[in-house]
Amino acid sequence: QVQLVESGGGLVQPGGSLRLSCAASGRIVSITIMGWYRQVPGKQRELVASITGSSTTNYADSVKGRFTISRDNAKNTVSLQMNSLKPEDTAVYYCNAEGLVYYTANYYHQIADFWGQGTQVTVSS
Repeated sequence: QVQLVESGGGLVQPGGSLRLSCAASGRIVSITIMGWYRQVPGKQRELVASITGSSTTNYADSVKGRFTISRDNAKNTVSLQMNSLKPEDTAVYYCNAEGLVYYTANYYHQIADFWGQGTQVTVSS
């Protein structure tokens, strides 16, 4: 009934740029925080960047100054502009919606943590 659909991953050379987008679909009422996480094999998923409905942002130290997160509350979308990419940015990137509220028929539902399917970002020459 609700989905997070990511797009924009791919292969890029070191120093290049990519833009990831995520759209939440369904009868969505609100999303408290939207964010991007990444994971490489054998490691825990880690926060890359997050943004609240009032546009307060939070970034991992490793991406500060290189990545920019933005959000469109009306469209329930979040984007991640990634510049000056490094090989260590290679990972599967996941869109996350925290505190997602949606409705069906006469009922409201809340999902504490909702994830997209992930999109691969590979930084390599």
